[in-house]
Amino acid sequence: MSIKNCNVAGTFYPAERQELFDMIDEFYAKTENSSGYYSRAIIVPHAGYIFSGGLAVNGYRYLNPESETVFVFAPSHYIRLFGCVSCDYDEFETPIGNCAVNKDYAKEFEINNFAFEKEHSIEVQLPLIKYFFKDAKIVPVLYGCTDYKVITEILEKYRDSKNISFVISTDLSHFYPERDCNKIDRYSAELIESGNIKNFEAEQACGAVGVCGLVNFANNNRFSLIRVGLTNSAAKTGDSSRVVGYGSWFLYEGEKNSYIKKYFTDFVIDTCKKSIMSGFRIGDLNSKEYPCVFEQSGASFVTLEINGHLRGCIGSIIAHKPLIDDLILNAHSSAFKDPRFLPLTQQEFEHTDISVSLLSSPEKIDFDGEEDLLSKIKPFEDGIIIRDGNYQAVYLPVVWEQLSDKREFLNSLKVKAGLSADYFSDTLQAFRFNAVKIEASD
Repeated sequence: MSIKNCNVAGTFYPAERQELFDMIDEFYAKTENSSGYYSRAIIVPHAGYIFSGGLAVNGYRYLNPESETVFVFAPSHYIRLFGCVSCDYDEFETPIGNCAVNKDYAKEFEINNFAFEKEHSIEVQLPLIKYFFKDAKIVPVLYGCTDYKVITEILEKYRDSKNISFVISTDLSHFYPERDCNKIDRYSAELIESGNIKNFEAEQACGAVGVCGLVNFANNNRFSLIRVGLTNSAAKTGDSSRVVGYGSWFLYEGEKNSYIKKYFTDFVIDTCKKSIMSGFRIGDLNSKEYPCVFEQSGASFVTLEINGHLRGCIGSIIAHKPLIDDLILNAHSSAFKDPRFLPLTQQEFEHTDISVSLLSSPEKIDFDGEEDLLSKIKPFEDGIIIRDGNYQAVYLPVVWEQLSDKREFLNSLKVKAGLSADYFSDTLQAFRFNAVKIEASD
């Protein structure tokens, strides 16, 4: 039997079995799967466990516990490679038990055992895979100079095999001062979460190929990458001069806003209530602890109604701040700063219903004339933004319940923008978006 011996045990993670178990147990006790959703793909760091092990463990808590085979995609740090390679070892050694290689899948790649000899980006993941998936086999895959679409194609090939999961092994920015590291990593996170990989540079992550391959897969299938967390080496060392960044995400097979509605409806509504109550000085708004997905940028509208009648509605069209901050600000503004109403009173608040709309990114509608625009609008599905110079207005999809005719909908939106109902010009722009509505009864 051919066994790949540990190379970085005792440096990147403890070499002693019990010490390693105890370390992972401690990480596990301090982390959680905040929603209970299990994914088939995660992005996790591969630094030494004292730096990024806790974040990696938190990422693994979202990986499908029924996984029988785990592909590990990782960058080659020591050998210059072109394309992807695997190995013909039977097992990889770890202090807590060996990981068997699924050779049926591994043989589909070029075999290059030498590339694995010194490589830590694969090895660091293996004790965690053994801890979470005792009997699962691995498919170790190293890549070098290659197109990220190669990774996407592999994910697509096995997407219907429910017992196969995928680990993207990567760290983020390397050796910048902490302030710069944080700025770069937040930008990288924004690109990953928005799916904007055309602007993702190799310098932003050593595993950029794997990251972009997974994000491209998500884009192709209208899936989302949900943040597990961001951290950096300075958090452990206190050295802010040369910092390495770490991040973790899991793949959600749907849109982020739908994920939030399914798992965090109560939290969203409760956050809005606390924001309004803080305006009355009758509650304490503590936004320091919340699921990490709310750190991602988000655009929301908060709507207040009393006995079915509008009492305030303020929101954001474009995601430009963490969703938690957007919810807090818009809830407060809906209650106290909507120019159409007097500030909400505490007595009214007792009878106020709160709903929240989470908006997708606006998509420009190309059209040739008003009739063409009308033909492209989808009633009861599209929210619409119109803009012409300094004139702008937005209707959420819920407005279709009052204005079901497309022409009436558009004309009313023009009036809302300060234009006449029959106004049209060559400079008028229109954008569509969808919105996920969250109510207390959901």
